[in-house]
Amino acid sequence: MNKKIRDTNTSMEELAAQQTGRAILVAVDLRPSDIERVERSLDELEDLAKTNGFTIVDRIVQRLDRIDRNTFVGSGKLQDIVERAEEINADFLIFDGELSPAQTRGITQVTDLKVSDRVSVILSIFADHARTDEGKIQVELAYLRYRLTQLVGRGAELSRLGGGIGTRGPGETVLEQDRRAIRKRMGVLRRELKRMEERRERSRSLRDRRHVMTAAIVGYTNAGKSTLLNILCDETLDAGDQLFMTLDPTARRLDIREGLSLILVDTVGFIRDLPTFLYQAFRATFEEAASADLILLVTDISDPDAAMHIEVVQKQLKDLDAGSIPVLYLLNKSDCVRHESLHDVMMMLRNEKASQIIEISAKTGQGLDRLLSSLAHFVEDTYLEYRAVLPYKEAGLVAHAREYGTVDVEQYESDAIILEGKIRKNEVGPLKSWIVHEP
Repeated sequence: MNKKIRDTNTSMEELAAQQTGRAILVAVDLRPSDIERVERSLDELEDLAKTNGFTIVDRIVQRLDRIDRNTFVGSGKLQDIVERAEEINADFLIFDGELSPAQTRGITQVTDLKVSDRVSVILSIFADHARTDEGKIQVELAYLRYRLTQLVGRGAELSRLGGGIGTRGPGETVLEQDRRAIRKRMGVLRRELKRMEERRERSRSLRDRRHVMTAAIVGYTNAGKSTLLNILCDETLDAGDQLFMTLDPTARRLDIREGLSLILVDTVGFIRDLPTFLYQAFRATFEEAASADLILLVTDISDPDAAMHIEVVQKQLKDLDAGSIPVLYLLNKSDCVRHESLHDVMMMLRNEKASQIIEISAKTGQGLDRLLSSLAHFVEDTYLEYRAVLPYKEAGLVAHAREYGTVDVEQYESDAIILEGKIRKNEVGPLKSWIVHEP
């Protein structure tokens, strides 16, 4: 069994290292035709594939009423694609969708070309970009969930009888052994991930106890989130024109001006049709957004699909029960703005307040002064500045004032305690009767 678990880890390393080559992208345009949507989806798949190290040598679209359950594109079209691959010396076919085990088997029975799909490309990027122990565990857990789905329906090559040391007995199939090994490894990973999540939760609780406000930077992958955190906090986090550069949430303190600060948390990028097992593995990481006081939703306004990207992020925030958290919409890369994209985004956000929408460029610094001003107003609006005179019988409220705000003056007179400071507005209740001045 130990060997079986080691084999799983080896497969993860291979996933990160081997998915490169000359590739043809393959998509299906389902009737009624929406070729523009298909081409945009292929653009995104091409970006994913290039991030993974592929060289894209062709893109092929097949129009069908429904996706073929055996070969994805139909047997005749698949033969045409194989012949085209031979002509241009391609060695990989990447399908814009998630191949079922039956489809993978049907395709590989026709060709010796290597076969991949959107899901495995994303998985490979995640495997390559995971840096921390937690990120690596999350990726491996996602990969094992994917492996389990791929084992369903496998053919006779996995139905041979096994037996001996490490198996349940001579009647157990290779398929059952693989499933059992994967589930055992998943159990180990879940327990370790749980411990890491508890440590992160303690860190969040400490921030809560200190009442440091938190703003989560969220957005579609490659929108410029890490670049924004770098420029605001004078950091050097990995950032670049690649998808899923950030897999591990990173928290940094932003001092807006004297007496005003908050914690910025850089998060994993969202993407449409994120595989369920990836979402499940990274859910605790995504939930950093759900625990924030404010969400900074970053959008690449130079992307023709900017409005769709916002829609995807909004939906996934809602799924995380983060839909009621205040949002600032940051339209990034405004130095390269596409006016059609800007129009589409402004139409989508027409019901939002103008003060919530800020055009910025994390690269040039454009609009960041306005962003910092908005952040300062948000922090200030969350706190009440006060002066309170407490009778000594209410001395316990001093601890309340410290816990839920800052105490700048704590003066003990002969008949009363004088407090001056700031406190969160939603925690002012116990002090309210003793407040004599609100500047």
